[in-house]
Order: sequence, then structure tokens, then C-alpha cells
Amino acid sequence: MLDIKVVREHPELVKASEKKRGRDVSMVDQVLKLDESWKKELKKVEELKHKRNVVSQEINQAKKNKKEKDAVKKIKEMKDVVEEIKEREYNADTILRQRNEMLKKIGNILDKEVPAGKDEADNKELKKWGKIVKPKFPLKDHIELGLDLDLFDLDTAASVSGARFYYLKNEAVLLDMALQRFAVDVLLKQGFSMHWPPFMLNKAALEGGVNLAEFEDTIYKIDGEDLYLIGTSEHPLLALKKDKILQENELPDKIGGISTCFRKEAGAHGRDTKGIFRVHQFNKVEQIVICKPEESAKYFKEMQAISESIFQQLEIPYHVVAVCSGDIGNKQSLQYDIEAWFPGQNEKKGAYREVTSCSNCLDYQAVTLNTRFVAKNGERKYVHMLNNTALATSRVIVAILENFQTKEGAVKIPKVLWPYMNGIKEIKGKK
Repeated sequence: MLDIKVVREHPELVKASEKKRGRDVSMVDQVLKLDESWKKELKKVEELKHKRNVVSQEINQAKKNKKEKDAVKKIKEMKDVVEEIKEREYNADTILRQRNEMLKKIGNILDKEVPAGKDEADNKELKKWGKIVKPKFPLKDHIELGLDLDLFDLDTAASVSGARFYYLKNEAVLLDMALQRFAVDVLLKQGFSMHWPPFMLNKAALEGGVNLAEFEDTIYKIDGEDLYLIGTSEHPLLALKKDKILQENELPDKIGGISTCFRKEAGAHGRDTKGIFRVHQFNKVEQIVICKPEESAKYFKEMQAISESIFQQLEIPYHVVAVCSGDIGNKQSLQYDIEAWFPGQNEKKGAYREVTSCSNCLDYQAVTLNTRFVAKNGERKYVHMLNNTALATSRVIVAILENFQTKEGAVKIPKVLWPYMNGIKEIKGKK
């Protein structure tokens, strides 16, 4: 969530950002009103505690002077003060919770680069890469290719697990693992330390990285336990720094993650229901950077460049879009998406679809996680946190199948993956 100091000191800036998001700016005033009420209660608590200390001294003095009646009267007075302190502290805690819950509903301050818009249709194309080649033979989508080449078992997965699940088979398994290892090697060369995180988080840790109210249609809850299945390794990687105070020389901290991810996809009812494009379970390699505030813009560009280099090496055409104000999430100040070209989409006319999201969240997540660093002047400041997909394997497999298919019905493996594929350079299927 936003640092309350930002809302107090720059309310008009926050309102302007909320207005650009298409929201009611009165929420900012409500937060400030609750904040004032909380501060008044705290002030009253401090006054009462001071009075309690004074009365306590008066009781001791009365007893010392053997003025028992005065002492008894003062003791009764102090009991009343103690009760009022408890009541006021309870009120202050209640108001603080209300303030923070409302504060979480206010989005991050949007970067000036964020285009204005209502939904994904208003996202702004920034660049294109790669040549889209229209084949001179009948095109197959990834489902046809996967079944013909014996790479998927969708029917059995649906019967044992439900819709949007799948079995990967044969070369598809090697391809998934090859993509993971390729992405990991790219991140290692860029100075990232790799982590295999827990696939479950408790509520306190998860809420540091994501607003659960915003993602209730996405994240699975473990019944009867304070645990949630992760939708991305971003969340457990950020939780590494929960309640930590870092030293300036520890920054930037580049953290890579590799994990299986789990998503309900409840908000995507009716979309991409077949195949492995939009699924409940997939593998992903993630990049996280934790840095000083003045460096987050630089690392945003660096992380975006890393992801683009991955798709360039895979020779998959793509374009980059800046996510507009009506489509961007609460935690993001700026977001760029890479959308790869999928020839089999849109009734085989082809379409660009999202494969990565690069986000600069400034200190929005750090405030909730209480992650700060000690600057050289001794001041404690919140860090900035950024995240970006290196690649999500299932969607990249779809892109490879559809972009690298041949007229014979085979699929060529991108050259950069050859070292990871046990000598397989082309998926030809079974005879």
C-alpha cells in the first residue's frame, strides 16, 4: 500500500493518480479523515498516560505522608484513567485498521508514462520485434499439433483434475525443462541469485505482495489452514525481505525464482478453455529486483530488456505494450507487457497475447512488507521493488509449436534450446 506520509503530504498527487485510474477520489479524503481521527486518539492516549504517571506519583507521595484517604481517592482516579487508556488504545487500533484497509484500496501513484485508458484495448504499443511469416501450408494451432505429435493428454487431465489442466508428454516435457533452464542461465549471467521458493504462503506473507481482495478470483486457499498456493514466485521471493532492514551496500538485490504457479483463472471464464494457453498450473521463471528508490527506473528498463532478449533468442515475434491506467493493477506504478505472436489464435488469423509483465511497484509492496534500508546518512527508507516474468513455460511452448511448425506437421526447436534438448532439434512425432 502507499506510505501514509505520501497521502498526507501530497494528497492532490494521489487524487490525480486515482482520477487517471478512473476512480472516485473521495477515498483519499476518507483515508485522511481516518488518519486524523487516529492521531487524535493517539494524542489522547499519550495525555492519559502522562496523567497516569502524575497520579501514580501523587499516590506514592500521599502514602509517604500517610494520607490514606487521599491515596485511596487517587487510586480510584488512576483506575478510571487506566480504563480510559485501554478504551482509547482499542479505538486507536480499530481506526488504524480501518485506515489501512481503505489505504490498500488506493492504487500506486501512476508513472507519467502510463497511457490513459479504460481497458486493455487502450494499451499503447511501444515497439515490435521479429518478422511474422505466414506459412504456405494449412496452419495448425497448438492443440492440433500437441495431439498429433503426442505431446499432450488433455482428456485424461480433464477427467482426473478438471478443465484447464493437462499432462505434458514426451518432447513437451523436455521442452518445458529446457525453457526453464535456458531462462535460469540468462538470469545467472545477469547477476541474479536463483531460488526455489515454497509453493504455499500464509496470509501475512502473501498480503505483502498482493491485495487478496483484488486477487480472490486468482489465488487458491488451502481449506482449514492459513496457507495459499502461490500464483507466482514473486510473492514468496518478496517475503524473503519481510520486516527486514537492509544495508545500502546490499542493494540492488537481484533475485531469480523458479516455481510451479497455481491460478483459479475464475475471471477468465469462457476464454482459452482448450489447450495449455490459460491453465490452472504452470511453471515460471521470475525476476525480482529490490533497490534504492532512485535506481528503480533504471532496473525497470534492465529487467524489460532481459525478457525481450529471451524472446529474441527464442526467435519468437512479439510487441511491447505500455499498460494503460484502466488496465494496470493497484500495486504497479508502471507496467510493460510483452505480447508474443501466436499464429493459431483468432481462428488461425494470429494474434498477439501476453507472455510477460514487467512492473515497477516503487515502495508500494515494501510499505506493506515493512522492508527498508539504511542510507549512508543513517536515514531508514523504504526500498523499491520490481518484478518481471522471464518466461512462463506453457505459453512459450504454445508459441514455439505454432511459430515453428513445418508443412510436414513437425515442429522445429529454436536453436538456443538445442543444448538443453538431449540432441532433439525437431519434434517429428511417433511413427
